[in-house]
Amino acid sequence: MAEKVKVWYDPEGDYLEVQFSQASGFMRPTAHDAVMERVDEEGHMLGFSILGVSRFRKGHPLEAELITER
Repeated sequence: MAEKVKVWYDPEGDYLEVQFSQASGFMRPTAHDAVMERVDEEGHMLGFSILGVSRFRKGHPLEAELITER
C-alpha cells in the first residue's frame, strides 16, 4: 500500500514541514537548532520541520539525526 507524505513550505517564514502521518503528536527539539521532529506519545516519528531553510545552500547540505522509538 502506498503512503502519502505531506510537505508544506512557507516562504515568508522560511519554514518547511514534512508529515509522514496525520496522527496527533508534538514537536521536540533535535541536536540541530533548525530541525524539530514531530513524534507521537510513544516516540514514533510522524514528521519533521526545518526553520530557515534558505540558509542551506547548494553544496552545503543540512544534516540532522532524527531519532525514533521502536
